[in-house]
Amino acid sequence: IFGSIERFFGILVENTAGDFPFWLAPTQLKLLPVTDAVIPFCKEVSKKAAKMGIRVEVDRGNERLAKQIRNAEKSRVPIMAVVGMKEMENSTLAVRSRKLGDLGSFSIDALLDELVRCSDEAVEMTTVGEVEEKSDD
Repeated sequence: IFGSIERFFGILVENTAGDFPFWLAPTQLKLLPVTDAVIPFCKEVSKKAAKMGIRVEVDRGNERLAKQIRNAEKSRVPIMAVVGMKEMENSTLAVRSRKLGDLGSFSIDALLDELVRCSDEAVEMTTVGEVEEKSDD
């Protein structure tokens, strides 16, 4: 019985090619700071998300934004949030989905509530505010 767990995870990783659904992804949200000045704000958002049960990371921000996005997509992070001065001033996040592309700007609380709901219900976001219904198949 012990070996069957390892085989299950091996098959899961192989079949999904590491592209896990949001609720199962090791890192669900990655915050991408545009400048060093917004890193403290990113850390605050990260703490808030972690308290809500979302697995989140803050990028070091050493590379260009395009490279940060590309690295997050290669790491198969389902949701990325670009954080610049405008987002910090307005307490919003510019959200980007790996599968859907740019989703626009959202308030922190609204986005985190939606992500918690998707994670709790084990569903994928199809667009913000809508989720793919679970099938009973």
